[in-house]
Amino acid sequence: MSLPPSFEPGSLESKWYRHWLQHGMFKPAGDGDPYCVLLPPPNVTGTLHMGHAFQQTIMDALVRHARMSGKRALWQGGTDHAGIATQKIVENRLAAEGKTRHDLGREDFVDRVWEWKRHSGSTITNQMQRLGASIDWSRERFTMDEGLSAAVRKVFVEWARAGLIYRGKRLVHWDPVLRTAVSDLEVNSEERDGFLWSILYPFGEGHLQGPGGTRGLVVATTRPETLLGDVAVAVHPEDERYAHLVGKTLTVPLVERRIPIIADASVDRAFGTGCVKITPAHDFNDYATGQRHGLPLINVLTLDARIISPSDASDGDMKRGPGYCGGSQILPDGDDHPHSAASALEQIPETYRGLDRYEAREAILADLEARGLLVGTSPHKLQVPVSQRSDAVIEPMLTDQWFVDLTREKQPDGRPGGLAAITRPALEAVTSGAIRFVPENWSATYVQWLEHIQDWCISRQLWWGHRIPAWYTPDGDILVGEDAKEALDYELERLRREIGRCATTSPHEPGFVAGLEDKLARITRYIDHPGALVQDEDVLDTWFSSALWPFSTMGWPKLDGPVKDDQGEVLADWRVDQAFLPSAALVTGFDIIFFWVARMVMATRYFTGKVPFREVYINAIVRDAEGQKMSKSKGNTIDPLDLIDGIDLEELVHKSTASLLIPQVRAKVEKRIRKEYPDGIKAVGTDALRFTFAALATHGRTINFDLKRADGYRNFCNKLWNAARFVLMNTEGFSASGDPPLATAGEKWIHARFRHTMHGVAENFASYRFDLVAHELYQFVWNDYCDWFLELSKLSLNGGQEVESRSTRHTLLYVLEGVLRALHPIMPFITEEIWQQIAPRLGLDIVSVLGRPYPSGAPGNDYPAEARDVEVLIGMAGQIRSLRSQLGVSPGKRVPLLVEGVPSDPGVLLRIEPMLQALCRLESVQHLAPGQIPPPSAASPVLGVVVHVPLAGLINLDAERARLTKERRRVEAEIDKCEKKLASPTFVANAPTAVVAQERERLVQWRDELAKLDAQAVRLG
Repeated sequence: MSLPPSFEPGSLESKWYRHWLQHGMFKPAGDGDPYCVLLPPPNVTGTLHMGHAFQQTIMDALVRHARMSGKRALWQGGTDHAGIATQKIVENRLAAEGKTRHDLGREDFVDRVWEWKRHSGSTITNQMQRLGASIDWSRERFTMDEGLSAAVRKVFVEWARAGLIYRGKRLVHWDPVLRTAVSDLEVNSEERDGFLWSILYPFGEGHLQGPGGTRGLVVATTRPETLLGDVAVAVHPEDERYAHLVGKTLTVPLVERRIPIIADASVDRAFGTGCVKITPAHDFNDYATGQRHGLPLINVLTLDARIISPSDASDGDMKRGPGYCGGSQILPDGDDHPHSAASALEQIPETYRGLDRYEAREAILADLEARGLLVGTSPHKLQVPVSQRSDAVIEPMLTDQWFVDLTREKQPDGRPGGLAAITRPALEAVTSGAIRFVPENWSATYVQWLEHIQDWCISRQLWWGHRIPAWYTPDGDILVGEDAKEALDYELERLRREIGRCATTSPHEPGFVAGLEDKLARITRYIDHPGALVQDEDVLDTWFSSALWPFSTMGWPKLDGPVKDDQGEVLADWRVDQAFLPSAALVTGFDIIFFWVARMVMATRYFTGKVPFREVYINAIVRDAEGQKMSKSKGNTIDPLDLIDGIDLEELVHKSTASLLIPQVRAKVEKRIRKEYPDGIKAVGTDALRFTFAALATHGRTINFDLKRADGYRNFCNKLWNAARFVLMNTEGFSASGDPPLATAGEKWIHARFRHTMHGVAENFASYRFDLVAHELYQFVWNDYCDWFLELSKLSLNGGQEVESRSTRHTLLYVLEGVLRALHPIMPFITEEIWQQIAPRLGLDIVSVLGRPYPSGAPGNDYPAEARDVEVLIGMAGQIRSLRSQLGVSPGKRVPLLVEGVPSDPGVLLRIEPMLQALCRLESVQHLAPGQIPPPSAASPVLGVVVHVPLAGLINLDAERARLTKERRRVEAEIDKCEKKLASPTFVANAPTAVVAQERERLVQWRDELAKLDAQAVRLG
């Protein structure tokens, strides 16, 4: 036997991971049905956190289970280039050198990012391997690798040429520090203390009066600096206070611009005065209101959140106008309001030009107060949008961006719009049942979002990412293509076809044809000079490339051969890998249902005609033991690797506080760490951590991670380890193959119990109830196999019957090997280590437990008679052992047993009596005659009879009665104290709720203790 005396996970985890890689165990194999799980690609900048570890445990369990169930299983992995996060890291490194990206220029900066990626971008990949992730690393992809970049270009170009991508001025979330648009997912809403300022807007018509005879309308705002871009004041159409004023005008304070009073049902009459300033260029709700009423858009902020000044009037980023792309209008119809920096500048008083937004706020408030127009200031709780990446307050900003059309039914030329071509098919994929959400309630979230979807902003003002394949001619035309030459060729051919078509179908539109001919002439000038075209500076949103993950990782769009890496190794081949589409399951969080899940469905349906996956398992969010969100500033985050390897207190304190800049926060975090982890964190190993995650994986929205649970499952690993050592010790020199003959009742019982357990495991794997999978396996291993079958096996091993002894040894190995297979998807390392010792004794000559079939719970012989006898035996033995424990009888002392009553099956006692005597160290078993009164004894009812352990000779009855009397008085005193506290109205009313609840719980516990003492006194007589 070569298992060490104690289980030390650190010494075996790396060994077996290398073993699996060396034998190609993670590659799809066999001829079973294809089964694929897609790894949500983590940011290349990332490190493993508890959410990753939880999610990847679930994915790995699914994939290992599928492999062992005969599927041709693939876990497709890779990383995301993480545009903003990665660029910020490299810019920070440059800043430490006293440089900016502009000092390097775009090309050299991108080269610097690639260099960083090569040397530092694989941290999370290495950490995933520590977790045991069985990803096929030979197929690992990166969203900026050439194959995936080709897919990105093709999708953009095809959607653009189909009229489904456009460029226009729209309101977006803008990070003024990073100077880029960001997605909703990168914006946190934080509650902050602020103010609500009430400002008087004088009437444009001097004779008008507002409520209470005011000379204007009072408008409440939290952002007074945006009044520079006000274009209206809105009231509710049913607000009687203002009904007579709708259609009149007001004068914007300080700006002296006339604006209309409009009626709009979106106004909350109960907020402030019921009058709302409308600034469409700086507020999403106002933008929608402006669209409904045809209001102009006045952008008053620069991209770094200053009030615009004369130098900004020529800012190219703010002046890009409409153009044409593949014959489709880049800017959709109806958005022709003035919004250039030059026109906005004319509306802004010189005194505010060039000021930072908050400096402008203070100046505007001071000027309003000086003119008597600031009529009120009150504290106000604000929900402030804050960038996750820079911690800057987000500004809704009107900028030129690229969008995917998701809302139009038809285009002006009759082609399908994005609603028909992209959104509706993605919606039908779920409503038709082609894609199923688990838990099911998340499908409603998905459907609701798609039914109220807005167009998708896909451009980012960064240098790192997929540069948008759009090209500008010196004449202002915009062309889309794989490169400038292909863009020119395509557009020339398209224009010729369109001119030819119009000549025969639209001869009455000579002006339209002339316009096409003019454009043809302009573009023809560059056919031999594609270098004159300038590529768009923006890059694509990272969600755009990750939306293609289900099919781009399988080799698309290269349809005629394999995709290879720089070393010539095959990464994917669409001709065979498309069998993995749709994938079987996607495991992801609810926070990216919109940003990733829906967009994968959109892109995959459009370009392949398939759904990307059949089922979407929405995993819970990991919180701390008290249910609090994990946060570095709270000090309640846990590094999964610290749980796996352990970490001492001082290192943990340093690690938890090193990146915290605020001294008060640092001190608070250190205090919490020292209180909660006085001895640091003890290593639990990967298997215990993974089992903890599985045991917590309910269908709820959150799980509370308690370190004590991980410690408990470390004990479970020890239990399994020690059981294996017992089996190996008792099967030294023994070998067998096939199914054991099951010569004893105990063998038949454990065989039936394992079959029943695996039936439940199969059902729970299918329904993604990993908590129930863990529970079923834990109960079987700990209670059935270790606590009872190992004990029962000793009777046969030591009983001298060769047939029973050999059969029991075979069953010990056979069931343990099945247990290891059943546990392997969740606990891969310990199961592999033990299995390698068990396998030779069962004649198994394969390289890994991962190559063995997953145990089946299919119907079979459950040996009901023998199983029933063993259940009776276990029930009686458990009660007898409990009585011995309560009496303090040493385990080695033999005691008599009296049985009162007759069970429903009288023969069962005769059948189990020899085993009962051996298990419970009974010197005799006597059946009391009907009506016979037992002597003073400890008694317990079980299975229709009462078992008695006579007390004579075991304890001093008088001394025990005296001890019980004394203990009873103590417990009664505690009950009296609790009852008096809880009877006091002052205590109940003033004490903290938790303290009162604790006192009530103590009362219940003391009363329960008293009942036990009384029952024991009755037994003593």
